[in-house]
Amino acid sequence: MNGLRACLLSWALLAPLYGHAAETLRLVADPWPPFNDQTLLNNGVSSDLVTTALTRAGYTTSYVQVPWERAVRGLQQEIYDVLINAWYTDERAVFGHYSQPYLINRVRFLQRKGSQIKFTQLPDLYPYSIAVVRGYAYSSEFDQDSRLTKVGVVGFEVGARMLQARRVQLTLEDELVARYHLSRSLAGIRNQLEFLPQPLSENGLHILVSRKHPQHRQIADAFNKAIEEMRADGSYAQIFQRHGL
Repeated sequence: MNGLRACLLSWALLAPLYGHAAETLRLVADPWPPFNDQTLLNNGVSSDLVTTALTRAGYTTSYVQVPWERAVRGLQQEIYDVLINAWYTDERAVFGHYSQPYLINRVRFLQRKGSQIKFTQLPDLYPYSIAVVRGYAYSSEFDQDSRLTKVGVVGFEVGARMLQARRVQLTLEDELVARYHLSRSLAGIRNQLEFLPQPLSENGLHILVSRKHPQHRQIADAFNKAIEEMRADGSYAQIFQRHGL
């Protein structure tokens, strides 16, 4: 009996340390292939990385995919616990706790082929209209520059078609995302569009954990540690390889 009591006492002491293992974190992302999409292997490469890291950290997860603005609003309203794919903004840091970046996004402008738009600094773009995805953060300088003519759209594919139809002069997106769509749904207009040589920015991609979650710091810290271990043991690179990236 004493042995049983000792065993139960030991488990009671250890339980708080591993209590998160029984909790299911509600993950959310917007459709953003090849990073997130329910039609892709393991919901896309970002979803695969995040789910794998959180599983290694002892959490179970569920995944929901909704439009971007709804995903952000759902995190604020405690409908979801973790936004999978967030670039840093001060505004989001108010309601979400950021992890360390787990990959880098290279954001580039696209123009109609032969348009000869030159970009070395943002004032170069003041004469042009630019299709941007509503609610996205591209870079703090770009987002805050009120002299740029920005036309809000629901997604990159819409912006690219507006560009091809001459309704805007530019659009922009992460390079891998743009190339993904140009090789699939936008293949018919791919040869009419081209990237500007200079990228707008290189942004770290983070998970954003709701600050209303009582363990938001612990979740981000455990995720960071798991990603470091995955880089070290090669499993991080293997995930990219199985997604063809």
